[in-house]
Amino acid sequence: MSTFAQTVNATPFGFFDSDQDFQNEADAIVTYVKLKMGEPILSVEITKKEVWACFEEASLEYGKLIHEFRMRNELINVLGLPTSSVLTNIYPRRTLEYMVRQAEPYASFAGIGGAFDTTMGAIDLVAGKQDYDLYSDLKVFSGTYAGVPVMDIIPTGSRGKLRMIEVFHVEPFAAQQMLLNASNITNFLATNFNYESYVNSSVFYVLPVFEDVLRRGMLESAFRIRRSNYNYQIIGSNLRIYPIPTNLSFTTLKLFIRVAAGQQNPFITGSSGVGFRDDSLTGISGPNNVPFGNLPFNSITQPGRQWIRQYTLALCREIIGLIRSKFDHVPVPNAEVRLNGESLVTQAREDKDKLVTQMKEFLADLTHDKMIEREAAIGENLQKQLRYVPFPMGKAIVVG
Repeated sequence: MSTFAQTVNATPFGFFDSDQDFQNEADAIVTYVKLKMGEPILSVEITKKEVWACFEEASLEYGKLIHEFRMRNELINVLGLPTSSVLTNIYPRRTLEYMVRQAEPYASFAGIGGAFDTTMGAIDLVAGKQDYDLYSDLKVFSGTYAGVPVMDIIPTGSRGKLRMIEVFHVEPFAAQQMLLNASNITNFLATNFNYESYVNSSVFYVLPVFEDVLRRGMLESAFRIRRSNYNYQIIGSNLRIYPIPTNLSFTTLKLFIRVAAGQQNPFITGSSGVGFRDDSLTGISGPNNVPFGNLPFNSITQPGRQWIRQYTLALCREIIGLIRSKFDHVPVPNAEVRLNGESLVTQAREDKDKLVTQMKEFLADLTHDKMIEREAAIGENLQKQLRYVPFPMGKAIVVG
């Protein structure tokens, strides 16, 4: 009698044929199935290759359920990782990358990061001119492309409506108010250690930090409202600046502006460096390309192997039932024998559904959120129990 190792193409796909544990289990599973189905009292209409095919299918089904559970637990932490990496026996670290990626559109509009690169340009201010076209007047101010409009150096596939991110308008410097006396030591202490003298030069008090913050904000607001009228307004493709430039003291006074080119093509990078490339965009994008391989059979523990045995038996029972259903009635001399094919198929499918349901319910209790809930409940109950523990010899119990 040939064994599994001696049989050529023993299973349809051959995923586990070279696994020594699978080979040993495969020879035993044939005996297990035939004994459970009635041999040697009644001959079972199933071959060894059919049993091995069911055994392989049961192993694959077990791996599928495990991987579905892992995707439910880990997908949020592996999105964007290379699809070439195998995650079968890896426990990914939890990250906030998913949340950060979801917040990128808001960060882009707020000008504090996001998914879009920004480009710095400058407008040459002209005395008496208030309106400037962003698409022609905003130019690269240094390097190889100095003097070229910013819009022209953005790759064609990345061009879109320019989005204003930041205007570097010159404003009066808000100096800190100094309530100091003329003493050098007072100036030193106040400047370096935030001390202030209120009574005389020999008595100093440390000032709270919030006082510095409030003072700075007060001065900045005062300068903006009382001394400055610098502002800008976007009108179509034009930038209108306030106040109108007059009496320019420099021959080439520039207004620096940071802009973004709208929706950018992540796979194109211009020769000027404009644009960006994000390799994580071509990584894991969903359940369809998570690189989970087949679970090595030798890594499956006994509880998992027992589930596979039972599922293999259900699959074999279904095959036998289908075979017997083709011969519902078998004529014999002066009588007729009715086979139990339909009942076997029904029982087999019920057993499969029951096994899958039990496995899914078991795995659902092992998700990260469920385990954290259980640990929290254990800690809470432990605190309740410790309340009833007497203090030994008048000393308190220290936990931790």
